[in-house]
Amino acid sequence: MIPTLILFGLLLGRWWRTALVAAAVGWPLLLLAVGDATSSGPALLAGSGLAVVNTAVGVLVHQGVRRMIRASRS
Repeated sequence: MIPTLILFGLLLGRWWRTALVAAAVGWPLLLLAVGDATSSGPALLAGSGLAVVNTAVGVLVHQGVRRMIRASRS
């Protein structure tokens, strides 16, 4: 599921704040909704942090490509 979060960051990289907050909140909610038996407080917090890091990778790639395109135009 980790590549999905990177893709999520790539798609929503323009709105990076919203993407990071959605990853931080959405991933633990998804774990709870699925009913993962190993999901406790610390595990959800760690999962949330990992989701933010992976989404941030996608956001950084998106922002880098966007800046390269803008630099090439001018």
